[in-house]
Amino acid sequence: MAAYTWPQVLGPLLRHEDLEASATAWAMEQILSGAATPAQLAGFVIGLRSKGETVTEVEGLVATMRDFATRISVSGRTLDVVGTGGDQAHTVNISTMSAIVAAGAGAKVVKHGNRAASSACGAADVLEELGIPLDLTGPQVAEVGEQVGITFCFAAAFHPALRNAAVPRRELGVPTTFNLLGPLANPGDPSAQAVGVADGRVAGLMAGVLARRGIDALVFHGDDGLDELTTRTTSQVWVVGGGKVEGPVTLDPRELGIEPVSADALKGADATYNAKVVRALVDGEPGAVRDVVLLNAGAALAAYTPEEGSVTTRIRAGMDRAAEAIDSGAAKDVLDRWIAACASVR
Repeated sequence: MAAYTWPQVLGPLLRHEDLEASATAWAMEQILSGAATPAQLAGFVIGLRSKGETVTEVEGLVATMRDFATRISVSGRTLDVVGTGGDQAHTVNISTMSAIVAAGAGAKVVKHGNRAASSACGAADVLEELGIPLDLTGPQVAEVGEQVGITFCFAAAFHPALRNAAVPRRELGVPTTFNLLGPLANPGDPSAQAVGVADGRVAGLMAGVLARRGIDALVFHGDDGLDELTTRTTSQVWVVGGGKVEGPVTLDPRELGIEPVSADALKGADATYNAKVVRALVDGEPGAVRDVVLLNAGAALAAYTPEEGSVTTRIRAGMDRAAEAIDSGAAKDVLDRWIAACASVR
């Protein structure tokens, strides 16, 4: 790795000049190794965010983050369904439910997530409440994925070096570059991703990073600020495939037979409540939660199985598969087998 000094990294940021990937990789190595001071870390992430991150800069950050991670390998084509968080909407766990439904439809899912940072219940919180342990080893997590077709990489366990950034990030109290990295640093190296982005200004950036890594993806931002495909209004969608990015394209849920709902219709609460919502979904309960999960699971399946056609056409086909996964009981079966497999590998 090329050697830099903090003045060599921070100086250009103050002048709003872009950095090479080697410079951001060096800075991230300093942060994750614990060598960076809180002031250096804060100056770096605020400087990057103030200037505006580039694809090249984020590539350098992600490469080092992956170097420090505990990596796993799950065979075959794999999928992650993930959001950046930070939308302050306190919804139910849409991405997590969509991942379960996608697995029920036949996708092999390696989900990456963490506990809640700005909401009451993150992916890790609701999965733990459902009976998915967060303390499995890397080999155990991979084994569960092979057995069931879905598994979970708890970010805090697979990226332990991030603890060196935790206190300054919390003290800053504003979104930084780190908020972009989680969805880009899945330790299971998924082949395809559905990525929800709360800050629409960086959705294209994240799509560009995924494109350079050769990942098939749909990246989206709800026009109401959700880091999901929303059913409250329209969403913007970027399509990633073949190393290229297309979009954004406006997706209107009404074109897919979903009428707009109120914000309250998607509201979540604590892990106990949200886990009950997951169970109700896989038991076939109709309503607004089912609709938004079908939409997002449909997008995930569209990313997992790239086909010709418009975004709306591809998502509609995915929604049909998602509905069948719920109505046939396949999604419920996957969840139950996932819980059992986690218990058996411990």
